[in-house]
Amino acid sequence: MADNIEETPPCKSCKLSVDLEKPRWDQSTFGGRLKHFYAITDMRKLFVPDSQLDHAKNLVLAYRAGKCIGDTTEEQLWNAKHLYDSAFHPDSGEKMNLFGRMTFQVPGGMAITGLLLQFYKTPAQVALMQWFNQSFNAVVNYTNRNAASETSTKQMMFAYATATTTALGVALGLNIYSRKAPPVVARWVPFVAVASANAVNIPLSRQTELLNGVTITDAEGNVMGKSKKCAQKGISQVVFSRILMAAPGMVCLPIMMESLIKRKWFRSRTWLHLPFQVTGLGVFLIFMVPAACAVFPQQASMKVGDLELDVRKSIEEKHGNLINTVYFNKGL
Repeated sequence: MADNIEETPPCKSCKLSVDLEKPRWDQSTFGGRLKHFYAITDMRKLFVPDSQLDHAKNLVLAYRAGKCIGDTTEEQLWNAKHLYDSAFHPDSGEKMNLFGRMTFQVPGGMAITGLLLQFYKTPAQVALMQWFNQSFNAVVNYTNRNAASETSTKQMMFAYATATTTALGVALGLNIYSRKAPPVVARWVPFVAVASANAVNIPLSRQTELLNGVTITDAEGNVMGKSKKCAQKGISQVVFSRILMAAPGMVCLPIMMESLIKRKWFRSRTWLHLPFQVTGLGVFLIFMVPAACAVFPQQASMKVGDLELDVRKSIEEKHGNLINTVYFNKGL
């Protein structure tokens, strides 16, 4: 078993002193978070075989247990940690669904968003593309939820249905309005629909966190309880990041398309339109996926004084004024 660290022999020559409980780069700065998220959202990690992912997990768990495997170097250890972070959930440690991993955001996002931008003119096209997109979003939201808060299948299906309905309503409604507007406005309708659906889908997909709170800890990782306010903060940050992730490509490419479509050579070669948009979106997403994830720290924080009254009192009764800030996983 890849997880059986008890059978891993101690590495007598290992002199590494690496704190794997923290990212490699300073997470208090945007630059440090950008490097971190680029390392764990790099789409090349999608092609790493399960055996190598399991070995990376084994190496990380072994090192955390005070052991290491062979003559492991610091660089190898960090590479293993980034592989581990890219494929295994930070709360549960379980291997994540391939299509829900953030490493799939570039290839998955460029394909689906390219279809959204290409097929937007008829109600049938809008309905099919929005359904397709929300199905993908539902998988991503479920995969990257705060795993400490269980969400039932019924709740997930309700979130999925509501988000799809919202996206369809917004897209179809704006399509009617955009007929009298400049052509580029119609091309922006998919982005407005996607943004609106994200604002509905993510909170509903993670409604258990809003109802029951997310697990909060002190700086050492000791559990302090659960907080609904922290859930609200984390989810609002994720909504903003997801919209920001899609915005540059879905706003800029329609402008580029409207400019190119005026040129006869491009307009006549309709077979070029979809590949051009998909490729363009891929270029945007390669940067925007890690950048949008890096806007806020993964381990979000909140001052104890800003917590709910009952949670604040519970912490103060047990720890006095020793705990000033609590931390929680905001999800992705």
